Amino acid sequence: MGYVCGKCGTEVTSIEEGMVRCPSCGYRVVYKTREPIAKTIKVD
Repeated sequence: MGYVCGKCGTEVTSIEEGMVRCPSCGYRVVYKTREPIAKTIKVD
């Protein structure tokens, strides 16, 4: 599972349990990256 730092944009591949910080800048806000999900919509 990947994460992206909210300040510098560095991609973090793994975060230790209880250690939520960017390894490059030390910022404590990281966002979980999600894979794009294709949605199908039925139109009448």
